[in-house]
Amino acid sequence: MTIAQPMNYTPEGPQPLVREIPRGEQYPTHALGPLRDVVEAVQRATQAPTAIPAQSALSVASLVVQGHADVECLAGTVPTSLYCLTVAQSGERKSGNDKLVMQAVSGFEKAQWSDYQEAMEQWDIAQKLWSAKRDRLFKDAGSKKQDVAIAAEADLGNLGPAPRAPLSPKLTTAEPTLEGLVKLFQTGQPRLGLFSDEGGGFLGGHAMNSDNRLKTISGLSKLWGGDALDRVRAGDGASTLYGRRLAAHLMVQPIAARPLLADPVANGQGFLARFLITEPPSAIGTRLGDTGGQANDAAIQAASQRIEQILSVQLPCKEERPQELEPRVLPLSKAARELLASYYRATELEQAPGGEFEQVRAFASKSPEQAARIAGVLALWSDIHVHEVTAHQMSDAIELAGFYLGEAKRLSDAATVSVEIESADRLRRWLLESWPKIATAAGRDPLNIVPRDVVTMGPGALRETATVRKLMAVLASHGWLAQLDAGAIVDGKSRQLAYRIVGAT
Repeated sequence: MTIAQPMNYTPEGPQPLVREIPRGEQYPTHALGPLRDVVEAVQRATQAPTAIPAQSALSVASLVVQGHADVECLAGTVPTSLYCLTVAQSGERKSGNDKLVMQAVSGFEKAQWSDYQEAMEQWDIAQKLWSAKRDRLFKDAGSKKQDVAIAAEADLGNLGPAPRAPLSPKLTTAEPTLEGLVKLFQTGQPRLGLFSDEGGGFLGGHAMNSDNRLKTISGLSKLWGGDALDRVRAGDGASTLYGRRLAAHLMVQPIAARPLLADPVANGQGFLARFLITEPPSAIGTRLGDTGGQANDAAIQAASQRIEQILSVQLPCKEERPQELEPRVLPLSKAARELLASYYRATELEQAPGGEFEQVRAFASKSPEQAARIAGVLALWSDIHVHEVTAHQMSDAIELAGFYLGEAKRLSDAATVSVEIESADRLRRWLLESWPKIATAAGRDPLNIVPRDVVTMGPGALRETATVRKLMAVLASHGWLAQLDAGAIVDGKSRQLAYRIVGAT
């Protein structure tokens, strides 16, 4: 009989179930072109990781230019809308960065608000007068006096449509449901921004709960693609919104980002691949300079003036539908197109089995389009009436897109490991807290266990043999389990795979 003994066991003691996330590459600030100065100025003012103000600047630039032009890519045209996701710990001064970059947008909304309220008061009066006149004409149309009825019917035909309500000047929203976002598109501007420095409230809120996640993901994916947005609600009937554009920047803490990055629904729908994602190294503990002293930096003021200038340019909308955008197409120069085609070939090849991007194919397949969108944003920020994207702008955009693709690979790998570690920790707790009682009650040795024990008696979420074997191997690698020699006797039977619980000894 072979006595159950640990195989190659060194009594160092269990190690914490922690994962090491490889450090990301330095953000390529030089590739931000016309946005570089404001990003560096905001970074000096806040001393936050450079990627945070970079994400803020790109997303705000996208917000203000997206209504004016779509950009050419290799397979047609796409919006210049960007979705950004920044993963950073509390205390990284996310709010301070956004406030500096967004101040001109907030100022524009505030300046328009008094005019909007006055216009709403005038519209309310006009709407009530129109409704009263319509109601009176309907009543007269039912009159028994033929001449009165005929005249009323004629007047109804000439009454015209109801007065159109003024559009809300609101350009950004923080934590909407999809229905709330659609409603804002119905009553307000055709270009909007989903911006939140506490994006966990959105990701963990009603819009992304188990009942609404698929609907929200589908709706936001449609908006990213510039597709029409359908709205069907009981009582309101059905409606379709055309010509809307949405930019987004969600700042979230790692604990909120990990589940999303590992969510099979979000990944399966290609939703996450629509985001430019980054998790910069923390700057906490290194910010020893004077913060806030650069808040009035000339570059920040220049960026604010640029935002105001672009927001003041009339949007290309249908004359009869002021909420339906008709953006022009911004073409690529021949050289820019050749650069984008070369980048497409490079990323496509690396999606093959064994390639660098095999595990993040959704991100890699969209990366050339992301490059085209970024190039469009940089070009339009420089000149809202620009005629084409230059090779230099495309080169910068490709470098930025490549950086974000590398971040997606790094963080997706880390998120997958994180979920695995979380499951392993759930098993660890069960082995230490529940298994001794179960084994003792069954007359078993509470220190030895086989995968089948976990499958049949373990936590409900861990009832697949392949999953359990993988998690037990993780615990063994961290010293919580010690693998026994093949053929060891456990519960009176020879076992090919069995473990001794080290943490319980």
